[in-house]
Amino acid sequence: MVIELKKGDFKPEYAGKMNFYCSVVDDQLRHETDQPTIGLILCQTKDRILAEYALRDIHKPIGVSDYELTRALPESLQSALPTIEQIEAELQSEVGDGGDEP
Repeated sequence: MVIELKKGDFKPEYAGKMNFYCSVVDDQLRHETDQPTIGLILCQTKDRILAEYALRDIHKPIGVSDYELTRALPESLQSALPTIEQIEAELQSEVGDGGDEP
């Protein structure tokens, strides 16, 4: 599964990018026993009609959904997720190692 998180409204070009990403994953990472890669585009807002037209002739399983940011996590999730500082430290250590790969 490929997930892309976008800030702002859904744009039709996101569908083409996701189609590309899914093709690369299917070609480079997918095992012959795996199902086709599923793409999910998460945007802050989406226009259902615009998304339908953007995905109409793409034959890969791609979906578009919206999300809502919140300021506070429920207590039950706070201990299950890394802190912002931990994420930043991890990203910094990857950059410090010269790693450009995701």
